[in-house]
Amino acid sequence: MTTPSSTGAAPGAGTRPAPAQPAGATAALVLADGAVFWGRGVGAAGMAVGEVCFNTSMTGYQEIITDPSYAGQIITFTFPHIGNTGTNDEDIETVTPAARAVVLRQDITDPANWRASRPLDTWLKSHNLPGVCGIDTRQVTRRIRDGGAPNGLVVHAPDGRFDIPALVRKAGAWPGLEGMDLALEVSTRQTYGWDESVWSLGQGYGKQADPQYHVVAVDYGAKRNILRCLANAGCKVTVVPATATAEDILRHKPDGVFLSNGPGDPAATGEYAVPAIQGVLASGVPLFGICLGHQMLALAVGGKTAKMARGHRGANQPVKDLTTGKVEITSQNHGFVVMPETLPKNVEVTHVSLFDGSNEGLRLTDKPAFSVQYHPEASPGPTDSHYLFDRFVDMIAAHKKKI
Repeated sequence: MTTPSSTGAAPGAGTRPAPAQPAGATAALVLADGAVFWGRGVGAAGMAVGEVCFNTSMTGYQEIITDPSYAGQIITFTFPHIGNTGTNDEDIETVTPAARAVVLRQDITDPANWRASRPLDTWLKSHNLPGVCGIDTRQVTRRIRDGGAPNGLVVHAPDGRFDIPALVRKAGAWPGLEGMDLALEVSTRQTYGWDESVWSLGQGYGKQADPQYHVVAVDYGAKRNILRCLANAGCKVTVVPATATAEDILRHKPDGVFLSNGPGDPAATGEYAVPAIQGVLASGVPLFGICLGHQMLALAVGGKTAKMARGHRGANQPVKDLTTGKVEITSQNHGFVVMPETLPKNVEVTHVSLFDGSNEGLRLTDKPAFSVQYHPEASPGPTDSHYLFDRFVDMIAAHKKKI
């Protein structure tokens, strides 16, 4: 059904008129440059504006939609068959999805999986998430690949009535993710304990009843499976808000501190997070960061971050561990990147992307601290990087022997 405008110019700068609305169109993806992709509505009726990105994963759409790192973003799925396994109450990374909307190629079909409890369409409606299907997602992906992630909106109007000029203006008025602190929107508001461990067939999620170490996790938008992996590695986990100070963190007397993933511009979140991390580093407590946590660690030691044109989002991203020489296939979701040339001499680059050579990991040579840009907990994705949780625990154990 897609009939997009072909211009890439900004509104008011010679854009062509939007294509005529085809019969049966009840939804559209509208970009800030005036492009319109017509389709059929799924999920909740309504409108959502954000940055339009794409994810190349073939499985795990429920985990992707509930990943808090997608706050402020509209997810275009490159895999066409989204929704055919339904949804359930286990495969979620947070209770309330932070993604703004979804863009799909095919219609959502009836669930065909024994774990499904309700269809994706019903689940989207329950969370007030709009979506559009019938879109040529390959064309949308090419636009993002060639021109960067645009601002846009998804509108689902069952009556088929659209004011396209007004929608283009609304998409263009959205400020974008640069300079936007979204961690505050998705972080916990209060401290809580976590002991749930990873899922296994026939048993569901386990429970860590005999932890060896205590880890404080700073929640910038933490995925549940990260906390499960920490528990599975033998840790009692205490989760604190993104705004926690070094004093707030250290009063729990942790054996280690974890910096979680999260959304938005790391420089904006760093305004309050960096001083806390610097305090933790000064204490000597071992520290491990993932995704936004990786970027926060880099900022805390004096590095800088930058917005990526396309970002890395998918479960097929090759990364080389420079400390071992091994290549691992990783799950990623980030639109900002650490600039390695800005890192001080006491920081060693440990991982690089084999797609574009960008920074994927670092460690401090004078402190027990390291981080990676990608998601070793996967969910969805490969388990190649699960060893990093053991590396963190080994670092904690070695540190405790010294004190």
